[in-house]
Amino acid sequence: MDKLLFVVQYVLNMGPTVILPLTIIILGFVFKIKFSQSLRSGLTIGIGFVGIGLVVNLLTSTLGPAAQGMVERFGLSLTVIDVGWPTTATATWASPVAPIIIPVCILVNLVLIYFNKTKTLNIDLWNYWHFIVAGAFGYIVTDSIIWAVIAAIIMQLIVLFTSDKTAPYVQEFYGLEGVALPTGSTASFAPLGFLVGKIVERIPVIGKLHADPETIQKRFGIFGEPMMMGIILGAVLGILAGYDVAKIFNTAISMGAVMFLMPRMVKILMEGLIPISEAVRDFLQEKHGTKELYIGLDAALATGHPAVLSTALILVPITIFLAVILPGNRVLPFGDLATIPFYMAFIVCFRKGNIVQSVITGTIVIAFSLYMATAIAPVHTELLKQAKLSLPEGTTLVSSIDAGGNLYKFAIYKLSELVKMLGIF
Repeated sequence: MDKLLFVVQYVLNMGPTVILPLTIIILGFVFKIKFSQSLRSGLTIGIGFVGIGLVVNLLTSTLGPAAQGMVERFGLSLTVIDVGWPTTATATWASPVAPIIIPVCILVNLVLIYFNKTKTLNIDLWNYWHFIVAGAFGYIVTDSIIWAVIAAIIMQLIVLFTSDKTAPYVQEFYGLEGVALPTGSTASFAPLGFLVGKIVERIPVIGKLHADPETIQKRFGIFGEPMMMGIILGAVLGILAGYDVAKIFNTAISMGAVMFLMPRMVKILMEGLIPISEAVRDFLQEKHGTKELYIGLDAALATGHPAVLSTALILVPITIFLAVILPGNRVLPFGDLATIPFYMAFIVCFRKGNIVQSVITGTIVIAFSLYMATAIAPVHTELLKQAKLSLPEGTTLVSSIDAGGNLYKFAIYKLSELVKMLGIF
């Protein structure tokens, strides 16, 4: 088992910039695509992900400290610390169920594709950790490896179902032809985001407000351009964080750069993806009657859209404020504040880029997320303890918006409690 885990971690540690080109080349071999075409597509996709990774790192390395500065500046003190997805993912890979779940989930996806039960071929292997953490929560509750694997598969099936249903929105709004976004954290915000958004659009006055980036740019000229929106919102965050003038300007320019660069990086990736996606789809249609196939990729592809980033930047201080005023919430938002753009990807495309409606919808959904993260804190804390990771100084309970505040993982956690109560495993 340890050797299997070592192999899995070694492969995943290469990162998407290596894994994706290799995966594309393997897909080309399986689906009888010319090696030259597979190689060109794989390398172009890898280069595109290098660019996306650089921009995402710029986003998180700038937004994270600004958000943490706000927390410290306003002297917030809640008893459950949001340790963020990186810590949670690290603990997840140390779970006893981790080496089993990855190959099982890959096999399940391929079987579902073969029998036309899903349209999403999920090649975003790194984000399989979302399936593992659902299994790890199930294992902690029931102490059953069998149930842990079942819980992970349930999580995968729900995410693939969400991916299939949301892919048309992704392709229409983001222009990502043939792409789906089966990232577990992003997918979990889709159901509530869709329902709450439908309610918000029916609110008098608010439902009629139309504030997408294009409308804002027409009304405000250069100050409505995505780059300038990023600069303005970045400056506001710097001010709220209590930065000095130099750091405020640095934050502003960095956010403007994210707005400006991300769409260009996504365009490079799509240049490589579209030919291979079409070739795989044509092969499956000819051999198996598959009508449509989506290539499942990281939701980072959507985070650079001006409406997504604008919504997320506005929601950072709102999330901190919610944590203080919500009765019964015990989670101090911290580590996952920089990941809010990932949570907003589907909400924004459901709202067709309307920033006002997206912010209102996002506020309501994040409130639910904070309550879920509070409830799951004991199990989340146990996950870190099993991995022998140190808790933040002076802290007895931890959680995260990404894993603890995830609707799908929370539902599987509750299902695991029911399984234990009934003594099934």
